[in-house]
Amino acid sequence: MNILDLKYEKYKLGNGLEVILHQNNSVPLVAVNIWYKVGSSAEVKGKTGIAHLFEHMMFQGSEHVPKEMHFRYIQEAGGTLNGSTSTDRTNYYEKLPADSLELALWLESDRMGFFLPALTQEKLDNQKDVVKNERLERYENQPYGLAWELLVTNIYPEGHPYSWPTIGFLNDIAGYTMDDVKSFFKTYYAPNNATLVVAGDFETEKTKLLIEKYFGEISEGKPIPAIKTETPDLPEVKTIVHKDNVQLDRIYLAWPSDKVFSKDDAPLDVLSDILTGSKNSRLYKSMVFEKEIAQDVSAFQYSGKLGGHFTIVATAKPGVSLDDLKSEILNEIENVSSSGISDKELTRSKNGIKSSFVFSLQNLEHLADHMNLYNFYLNEPNSFSFDLNRYNKVSGEDIVNSVNRYLKKPYVDLRIIPARETDEN
Repeated sequence: MNILDLKYEKYKLGNGLEVILHQNNSVPLVAVNIWYKVGSSAEVKGKTGIAHLFEHMMFQGSEHVPKEMHFRYIQEAGGTLNGSTSTDRTNYYEKLPADSLELALWLESDRMGFFLPALTQEKLDNQKDVVKNERLERYENQPYGLAWELLVTNIYPEGHPYSWPTIGFLNDIAGYTMDDVKSFFKTYYAPNNATLVVAGDFETEKTKLLIEKYFGEISEGKPIPAIKTETPDLPEVKTIVHKDNVQLDRIYLAWPSDKVFSKDDAPLDVLSDILTGSKNSRLYKSMVFEKEIAQDVSAFQYSGKLGGHFTIVATAKPGVSLDDLKSEILNEIENVSSSGISDKELTRSKNGIKSSFVFSLQNLEHLADHMNLYNFYLNEPNSFSFDLNRYNKVSGEDIVNSVNRYLKKPYVDLRIIPARETDEN
């Protein structure tokens, strides 16, 4: 089997549920992966975090599945499961022995079609508390934990679908009502707003009958309105200083950038690897090893359906000014702009990206999730070769052009400093 050219069948049920089947009989396992085309970008100001709340709520039982039993049924069958929420989608997935495929399809269909009858105020209040505690643990009480929230609320203009964290704001989480939850579910958790991927060891015709049996009776929802927005350039550099319970100063520089799978997305990914992806990368080598001014430095290109941003993060060594780190970072960006990228750097980065990409596809869960991802963003589940070729085609000139297009413009300069320090520091 060519792992970069997967055979699949895609079709729709009468209620609009999109189904993608990929047969791979090499191991007696099957992955069930369902994407609901809703993430935090579908929320509005004052009601943030409800998409993430649903990731929790959907494990609280449905009409025919008691609370917490989704986990227990799958685990007792020898499987694994989880869910995740992003700005663009919510994902639920299971991997289990092939002879338990029907179990996973039943469980997923029951919460898609029969979630509301089992919804109670007690369950909602319980999960609101769980999410509030998760937020306190991961954001408020975590060193540097508010950095992402401070970045996105300043990179994106107020009201932009990416201008709040996926987990939502604490006051919004506390304010969810039963009507909010019911309305959100009825709008977005409909078969015509979901794609089901089944990958692994199964009989095609038998699986189609099972999918029709469990999902076919669920009523189609109303059409989902498209979200349209743009991410404008920042008018000027925005500097934010945030005091936190941390030991070391840290700086985040973030620029609005390109959307997922768009022209400059891959060049910026490669740039992040060249700057900080290994011990021999430019910024890591100079700042951590040679000049010893940083404890660590990293860079990444975050991209979604409605926008993206390129971020560089560096933690200062004791006694080192954040201005020194910033100067080093901006000097290296200017160096890329004026002198470009060497062939050796480019080849090393591409080889590393290719190796990581191919290795990740050895996992059946990742394979199924990639098919859903490609289908969601590109409308083509078999986009593995296309995705990898994006990186193979990146030239040094592409990287320089991307730097000049995005990283020579105003950015967010976020500084997180120990709370004991004075404003002058």
